[in-house]
Amino acid sequence: MAGRLAVIGAGLMGSGIAQVAAQAGWSVVLRDLTTQATGRGLAGIEKSLEKFASKGVIAADDVAATLGRITTTTELDAAADADIVVEAVFEQLDVKQEVFRALDGICKDDAVLATNTSAIPVTQIAVATSRPESVVGTHFFSPVPLMKLCELVRGYKTSDATLATVKTFAEEIGKTTIVVNRDIAGFVTTRLISALVVEAVKLVESGVVSAEDLDIACKLGFGHPMGPLATTDLTGVDVLLHATKNIYTDTADEKFFPPELLQRMVAAGDLGRKTGQGFYSY
Repeated sequence: MAGRLAVIGAGLMGSGIAQVAAQAGWSVVLRDLTTQATGRGLAGIEKSLEKFASKGVIAADDVAATLGRITTTTELDAAADADIVVEAVFEQLDVKQEVFRALDGICKDDAVLATNTSAIPVTQIAVATSRPESVVGTHFFSPVPLMKLCELVRGYKTSDATLATVKTFAEEIGKTTIVVNRDIAGFVTTRLISALVVEAVKLVESGVVSAEDLDIACKLGFGHPMGPLATTDLTGVDVLLHATKNIYTDTADEKFFPPELLQRMVAAGDLGRKTGQGFYSY
């Protein structure tokens, strides 16, 4: 199936998606707002590939071959020839709608428009286009080159053909897929982890238990490979905050209302591993 892929957003998620697609033979254009952003994204891809090569996971020749399939740009018009477009920009509805509104006028009629949202209902993004049947959720997990799961999310009007196309694409680039048949905020995985993280933070915030002991309880009591607070640090405290806010906004369900501690950590810049401080120090 390998064809032309456009990835909108060269951050950790976007560059990861570009990497695995290029490894699978796709011709990829990676777009962001500045050359600095695309440069960081491409450098991250090269570093990741070289790490895989050093461990013997891929051949040394695959590094150059994969990088040769990726071009970078600051022009959204570069998505015009793409068979599939994956948007991986900031997790905010109006930002995503702006991107999809523009893509609707740029992309060819049979292009699939996918959003890598982790919590925003796909239908709310699709309404920015005149082709909601071509819009679908593809929720990849970070780090994309290592994490095998991809949630495929039907919007209210997503067609069977669109879903089938992204399923084939995701599996071709090495992912195992699950299908979310009803477009609820948070889908399956984010909804589950958000509920767990909110309760975990409340327990720590109120002094019931330390972050370390809470994570130990989940690892040893439930068999989780990583506790919810360590997971939050890995994913990004700000990412989890945005996810819980999006689910709460859509559902008004109190169990998703972000605790004060989570909000204060983000305000203070303690975002987890990427800043060196979250629930743990790095």
